[in-house]
Amino acid sequence: MNRSFPPRRDFSPASFVRINGKIRAREVRVIGADGKQAGVMSLNDALALARQHGVDLVEIAPTATPPVCRVVDFGKYRYEQAKKDKESKKHQHATQVKEVQLSPRIDPHDLGVKIQHAIEFLCEDMKVKVALRFRGREMQHTEFGFEVIQKFLKEVEPWGHRDFEPKLIGKGINVMVSPLPRNKRAKNPHEEDGGEEGGDNGDDGDGPVKPKSPSPVNPTGQEPVKIHKPGKPEGDGDKAEGFSNSPFDKISVG
Repeated sequence: MNRSFPPRRDFSPASFVRINGKIRAREVRVIGADGKQAGVMSLNDALALARQHGVDLVEIAPTATPPVCRVVDFGKYRYEQAKKDKESKKHQHATQVKEVQLSPRIDPHDLGVKIQHAIEFLCEDMKVKVALRFRGREMQHTEFGFEVIQKFLKEVEPWGHRDFEPKLIGKGINVMVSPLPRNKRAKNPHEEDGGEEGGDNGDDGDGPVKPKSPSPVNPTGQEPVKIHKPGKPEGDGDKAEGFSNSPFDKISVG
């Protein structure tokens, strides 16, 4: 029994490009090594021109009439094509889809957390797939599941819109939410909270006064409290450690 095995040849896009003797057309339109048009000539003349410059004859437009060939080094040609493909992929925007799973008996706090996650995804230009699953006898009361879905969609309306109405498929309800355009979308609530907390604490009158930074000597940053001791005159800092009525003050040592 004969079995067909896959060939071991490399089927990359560059391997399908015909070069030199693999070109089948009798006449070709040639682009010279300097990038200018060399006109239409026979395949033999084009090959001779490529040999004269020490490079290859590469077929770049096989569907044209006649086919267009370029006199260029094949390795350089593959490098240029790979570079163009890489640049084109940078400008392609791949849409990402995030899934949020719900249940008909979800706790209100858990539902709020799911809504916050969905808002973050929509603010990052991601689609959100909302999936609610029924278990066991919950299928007998699907209206509770639709109530949860409608509440979820109502909360995320400032950031996204539903692509279609919620549908009951099998044992679950599915709906897709797409982000609104940036000019019509509400701001991310997390970014607003961060901006309010990180306001200016200067003395310009627009925000709260910034407290004094504590120092090693005064870690609390407050003004020290002066305590007046009885029998000690105020402002006499030179005799802080002496006695007010000492009997030895009048004795002089000769």
